[in-house]
This record gives sequence, structure tokens and C-alpha cells, in this order.
Amino acid sequence: MHLLIVDDHPLFRDALGSAIRLAYPDAALHEADGIGSALDVLAACRGIELILLDLSMQGVTGFDGLLTLRARFPRLPILIVSGHEDPRIMREALHHGAAGFVPKAVDKATLTQAIATVLSGALYTPPALARAPELASAGRKAPLAERVARLTPQQLRVLTMIRQGKLNKQIAHELGVGDSMVKAHVSELLRKLEVISRTQIVIETEPLTFVQV
Repeated sequence: MHLLIVDDHPLFRDALGSAIRLAYPDAALHEADGIGSALDVLAACRGIELILLDLSMQGVTGFDGLLTLRARFPRLPILIVSGHEDPRIMREALHHGAAGFVPKAVDKATLTQAIATVLSGALYTPPALARAPELASAGRKAPLAERVARLTPQQLRVLTMIRQGKLNKQIAHELGVGDSMVKAHVSELLRKLEVISRTQIVIETEPLTFVQV
């Protein structure tokens, strides 16, 4: 298992790495001190299964780091490990596609649970924060019909092709667009359907029958 820790504080990267190794002694840990170096690691190592990302880093504003990684690697789950404990920030992180959120102050057992939950394909929020009224609604997905209604006609076409098992290159050829445009559509599908992988797209939309428009 390959995990990437993205944080600009070396001491915290060390502490987080030590906590992870206790639970996952065979895990291969990669480190990056910013979004640029994280992209370099992800380009060099295609086996990364999870990113543990700090929101507050030098040169990063708001959720820009999260959005950059989501746009480039939409199928890769991102667990936010942040010093922020404001439920509003957690809600926004989840809205922008984070697969989970844990404060840096949590104990090792909670961190381990969060990693296991996200790796299983589920969304993780700490129990104390999940009880916050404004966050509770963020942690629940909207009805499927409502999520699908958010899609544009072109995104619906891409969704139909994903459900048919077509790859990005095949989708790009059929739509007459570039691979980068297809990746952007897939990223938007993941965000609007509130899922973190292509597999989840297929599973979540299984009850619906789509007519290509």
C-alpha cells in the first residue's frame, strides 16, 4: 500500500508517518511539502492509493490544493488532515471532493479508522464533528435523482459511456474532444454525484436508466 503525505511541516509529516506505520507496517509512505511536489510524486508513482493532505500550506489559498489534486487525479481519494476543526471548513472540504476529514489533534486509533474507512471507498468524518447540525447534512448524499439533475448534457453523455465501460480515450474519440476535457468532465461527475471513483459512479447510478442526449 502506497500513501502520500502532503504537509509543509517536516515534524508533522514525521509524526503522521510514525502513526501510520504502527497500523500499517508494510505501507510505503511518500512525502511532499507542497502541491507542486505532490504532483511530482504522483506522476512518478502511479501506485499511490491515498493522499493525506493538509489544507493550510505556504502558497496554498483555501481549498486550492485540494481542487488541484482532485482535478488532476479525480479517482484518487484525499483524506484531509488539518489543524482546522470548524465544521464549516469540513463541510466545504467534503463538498469540494475530499473523501474524509480528521483534525490533527485526533489520536492514532481515530486516524487509523479514518484511513481504513476512506480506503474502503466510504466517506469519513469524526463522530464529534459529524454531530454538528450544519455538517450532518453535508455528510449525507442528496437523493440520486437530485445529483443526476446537476449534470450538464455533455456530462450525461460521459456518464452513459462510463456506465458502458468505455475508457477516457474512447470517450474522447466519440465526443470529438481532447483527453483533458474528458478528465475534466469525469472530475465534475465525481463531484456532482458525490463519489470518489469511477467504480462508485457505476454503482451509484445503477438504479437509473439513461437516455443519451
